[in-house]
Parts: sequence; structure tokens; C-alpha cells
Amino acid sequence: MDGHDNRTYRLGEDMTVRLPTAAGYAPAVRKESVWLPRLAPHLPVAVPPILATGEPGEGYAHPWSVRGWLEGETAHPSRIGDMSAFAVQLAEFLLALQRCDSTGGPAAGEHSFYRGASLRHYDEETRRCLAALEGRVDTDLAAEVWRAALAATWTGRPVWFHGDVAAGNLLVAGGRLTAVIDFGTSGVGDPACDLVIAWTMFEGASREAFRAAVGGDPGMWARARGWALWKALLLLASAIDSDTDSDRVKAAEQRRVITHVLSDHLATA
Repeated sequence: MDGHDNRTYRLGEDMTVRLPTAAGYAPAVRKESVWLPRLAPHLPVAVPPILATGEPGEGYAHPWSVRGWLEGETAHPSRIGDMSAFAVQLAEFLLALQRCDSTGGPAAGEHSFYRGASLRHYDEETRRCLAALEGRVDTDLAAEVWRAALAATWTGRPVWFHGDVAAGNLLVAGGRLTAVIDFGTSGVGDPACDLVIAWTMFEGASREAFRAAVGGDPGMWARARGWALWKALLLLASAIDSDTDSDRVKAAEQRRVITHVLSDHLATA
């Protein structure tokens, strides 16, 4: 299976081999190997079981891992009968993750690509994207959302976050969440980054069900909108002037996310 950060290969019937694609993703191997076995017993659905780790060799420059195979398909509305129930189930997973003991856990930073840390790390990049998209989206309102996210300073205790809660990292069977995979950007810090899926996958009743189940104060949701906006602006800026079919689809999807984020900001202002 091809991914941006890793390549995953099936090994027999019940194992996979996971290999980082670049040096920047290699630290995740040790992080996941150390922490996933500790987190797994406290979580309501499966996470990747780590069976072994490998060292660089034979022309491959990074550490790698062997994991147990997890049954299920990646989450998609067509595979989920009740999106609101699924949203609540995902919220329960995130809350269980946040309750896990964070003592000694990896503090948010470079290894998590600054997920769980301050949004200010991406301030310059976001402002460049706003400038590049001037006249293409409502950049005045988007800038207002971004300022609100930066102003909503996180002051809570550090908790575990996943860092990349997206449909491709959620496995379903029988319409229910069965596993969460790819903890490469996980760490300990501000969990607001894990709420981006409220706008990328959920909408209407399912978004409200997710929001109610997660709880949290207005500042957390302001930061969550900031995380969603940063990524959507970045992806839109990279695709908006392309004429390939894949980029047109990407641009349309990111416009949708931006629209939902901006509308949500106005509704909660």
C-alpha cells in the first residue's frame, strides 16, 4: 500500500511490513514501537500490533517495523450505515486516547510535524496560502478564522493525540469503527488537531454528534478550525491552477472543507 510517509507491504496472511519513505518519517518507527503496545489495552478499538522492528540494511537506510494485519476497510460514507453513530464512536476513541497516561510521552514537535503544538508554527505558510488564494476564496473571512485560532491559546494539560485522524487511517467493518492506524504523527500535547475530521468527513447531524460527544471549550474548536483551514488552504493552493483530473478533484474537496470551516466559524462567533 502506497502512502506519503510510508510504504506498507503484506507479509503472509497476518502481517505487514511498514517502511518509512524518508528520514523525516523514520523517528515514528521507534515511537510507535514503544508506545502503541502501552496505549492499546486502554483503547476501545484495535491499533497496529507491533511484532518486530528492523534495522537499516541491504540498501535501505531507515528502521522499519513488522505489524499484525488488521481486518477492515478504510472509512467511507458508503461503508458506514449511521454516520452519527460512527462519529460518536470515533469521539469515544479520541477521548479514551486522551485519558491514557501521558507520563514520559513524546511532546509535540518536529517528530509529530508540530501536530499537537502551537498553530503558530504554520502561521507564515498559512499567510502565504491566503495571499496566493486572494480572490479565489473568501480570504478575509479565512484570515479571521486563522486569527481566532491563533488567539485561542491552549493552556490544558498535555494529553495523547493521534495527529492524523482521517478517513484513510480509520478501518471499518459492518459499518462500525474497528481500528485506527498510522500513529506516526502522534504525541502528547493539544488534542485540537484531532478534530479536523469534523469538517473533512462529517457534516450536518454527524458533525454535531461528533462535536457533542467530544465536548471541549470554544477555544479548542477554534484551534481545530485553524488546523483544518491550514491544511485545506495548503492543498488548494497546490492544486487550484492544475488541469489534471486528480487535482481538480482535490481542489473541489478543499474548497468544500474551507466552506464548511468558514460557515462553522460564523455560526459559533
